[in-house]
Amino acid sequence: MIGLYIGSTTGYAGKNMIALSLGMKFQKDGLKVGYMKPVGAVPGKAGEKVGDEDAFFLQEVLGLNEDPTLVTPVVITHDFKTKALAGQCGTPILKIRQAYEQLSKDVDIMVMGGSGSFLHSGKYCGVDGPTVAKLLGLKTILIDRYSKELNYDYLMSAKESLGDSLIGVIFNDIPLHVMDEVQNVIKPFLENNGVKVLGIIPPDAIMRAITIRDLSNRLGGKIISVSSKADKIVESFLIGTMQVENFMTHFKKNKNAAIIVGGDRSDVQLVALEGGAPCLILTGNLYPNDIILTRSEILGVPIIVVRDDTYTVAKKMENIQVSHKLRDIVKINQATQIINSNVDFQAIKEGLGL
Repeated sequence: MIGLYIGSTTGYAGKNMIALSLGMKFQKDGLKVGYMKPVGAVPGKAGEKVGDEDAFFLQEVLGLNEDPTLVTPVVITHDFKTKALAGQCGTPILKIRQAYEQLSKDVDIMVMGGSGSFLHSGKYCGVDGPTVAKLLGLKTILIDRYSKELNYDYLMSAKESLGDSLIGVIFNDIPLHVMDEVQNVIKPFLENNGVKVLGIIPPDAIMRAITIRDLSNRLGGKIISVSSKADKIVESFLIGTMQVENFMTHFKKNKNAAIIVGGDRSDVQLVALEGGAPCLILTGNLYPNDIILTRSEILGVPIIVVRDDTYTVAKKMENIQVSHKLRDIVKINQATQIINSNVDFQAIKEGLGL
């Protein structure tokens, strides 16, 4: 039996996407796959049993039905943190080992999903990535998602900690303007220092997409018009604070963008509605006039009203696009295609000894 730990340099780097896609790929190759998320950061319940929401989702997609308390033996709740900081949480690493031994009995490969930062998250209670990986003898793949820069110092530290058990790194969400540097400077540097680059994944609009309903919930807003279309997806956003003429120029290039606009800017609102925007997000807790509401209903464009100002909503939208979870079949299919097109699966298999 082989164990593979999927970790990352930061939170929300794409661990679930990689773990799920690799698990499905292994299954397609005829391997019996087990899954485990040893440390859960998103508590949830399955019946009366506490587990992790991400783990519930991945188990379902992979067709598994294991005990949630085994799949995620350590769930980070406020109560757990309080006890851990007081030195009263026992030995959670032993719970992880016992659960792993039980779940891995009848499988060919165990895919382990990490939580937060591989090197740091869980250090305070002894369940950080290196500790778990070394205890269980796991091979490791790290995900590094681009955010202004890549974490090559972090990757070098991980290599020092893990040695040959680090199969390599997958770079995620790499924009076009830094692709050349990643391929021709960073990749050769890392590989010359023993860190193999297993894949370089470009940004993908579908993977960043979110339904209007989810978007409203995340923004703490209220859908006041055409709620029947709340399952439509939004791929990006555009701020409508400029003059109408300038807005129209930008809007023509971003047709599937949610429009963030002040509730008092009926001129921009009307242009966005007539232009077929997927939804309007009206800021400042200001409701639109009757003309805008009527056109919204006729054209089938939902309107969300939020309390925050336009700048605050825009910052929240940026965070939502980075942190929104992999949760629907469209994204699962897209993730699978992305992995197949941009990740060296053969190198992963060789690193695992398959």
